[in-house]
Amino acid sequence: MSVLEAKSITKTFPGVKALENVDISFELGKIHCIVGENGAGKSTLIKCLTGNYEPDSGEILIGGSSAKNDRKLFQRIAYVPQEIDLFQYMTVAENLFIPFERAGIKGRIRHRRLEEKAAPILEKFHITAKGSDIVKDISVSEQQLLQIARAVSLEEYDVLILDEPTTCLTTKEAHQLFEIVNSIKAENKAIIFISHKLDEVFELGDTISVFVNGLKVATEPLSDVDINWVVEQMTGKVIDYQEMFHSGNVTEETILEVENLSGKDFHHISFQLKKGEILGFSGLVGAGRSELMQAIFGYLPVYEGNISSRGKKWKKNDTHASVANGMFYLPEERRSQGILPELSVSVNASMNSLNRLNRWNGISRTKEKALVTEIVEEYNIKTSDFDKEIKFLSGGNQQKVIVGRCTSSDPEILVFDEPTKGIDIGAKTDIYKLMKRLAEQGIGIILISSEMDEIRKCSNRIICMYQGSMTGEFDGNANKDTILKAILGIGQETKEEDHNAG
Repeated sequence: MSVLEAKSITKTFPGVKALENVDISFELGKIHCIVGENGAGKSTLIKCLTGNYEPDSGEILIGGSSAKNDRKLFQRIAYVPQEIDLFQYMTVAENLFIPFERAGIKGRIRHRRLEEKAAPILEKFHITAKGSDIVKDISVSEQQLLQIARAVSLEEYDVLILDEPTTCLTTKEAHQLFEIVNSIKAENKAIIFISHKLDEVFELGDTISVFVNGLKVATEPLSDVDINWVVEQMTGKVIDYQEMFHSGNVTEETILEVENLSGKDFHHISFQLKKGEILGFSGLVGAGRSELMQAIFGYLPVYEGNISSRGKKWKKNDTHASVANGMFYLPEERRSQGILPELSVSVNASMNSLNRLNRWNGISRTKEKALVTEIVEEYNIKTSDFDKEIKFLSGGNQQKVIVGRCTSSDPEILVFDEPTKGIDIGAKTDIYKLMKRLAEQGIGIILISSEMDEIRKCSNRIICMYQGSMTGEFDGNANKDTILKAILGIGQETKEEDHNAG
């Protein structure tokens, strides 16, 4: 039975038709997955389904009734956004029940009673935090689960919308989430699941709808299609989902050597990076991979150990020296750390090259435009205007701007930290091809990724970490089980006991 329907809805913004004549319905007891590249219309659809946008034409039906004249119907739609949207300095219990009136809590708020009421809900959603804990002090994964618990704690909901819910979760945490989602499905709720991760879509979903440029181009039972079909529907071209992107130009020349390095959240790490190599670092969230690379780059302190490049000692705790030595770090948090979102594409692309663009009376706009044009064309960055604020570009195009900015400074080492986070499948493939091309031009690339397929597709060698320690080094063709055991630390206790006994 269809509990939620969009009938012939169209939504237009100045110069953009975000949705065009879309028909889609969602059934109780089913998980309906929505996929599409960035800009396909997914977010606009969700905002229409939750009542945040009014369609220009068409209507939304909830339980068979039009929501146009009865806005209260939207209270039956529970929505969990991609970004964490909690009150960080309030307790877990307070976040769970705000607004208190809607949760049936009236009068003076008694925190002990609030925490007692929260306890069974936290247990149901496998949240180990206590109701009295301050939200900013609990893990990101538990904050994500808390958002879901809050959204469905009101009994009158019929539909749960999850927007990229596993972005900040480890593989283990994602599977715990899937168990919760399936239990909600078993309660005969309709679930809308939006994700760029197609393996998750096929593991969890019953039905899939594909959006392209504001149009719904296909809806099929997931049992009737495969990943290649989905990718072709999304991109309009055939993409080999099994394609590998290992560098074919790895040399014997060592361009970075790390010996017995210890710092914040990692200890006694040693490895070498070869010229032209893609070296992958695999591990769970919190394994210490990002902290290790940020320490090498000079952003975080090094407690002990040595770093050298081509036999020369590396200056520690100095990001300026690292950049001068040809090392650039592309951060995981692209929006907050990798770009200046309120500034233009042009400024973001050229900021590493200001010395080259400088003249006696300031920056040469002619030289700057030539440089930005070269970067945009070289990396196939889709933008209608160099003066457009970069925040309006898709995640994939923002990432390409960052890469272009770094390569314009002739790097020797590039660190990609979760480079495809929040990026659709077509743009992911572009990033993989880009890393391979840069490596084959002689750049040493370090790839940090929590996605197993990504690490295996791209890496010539794979180093695994668990709780700050190296737990294995493998060829890029190593099987999933071998890597998984290493990133989970399985067998490490035995190795440590043997080492101590020796």
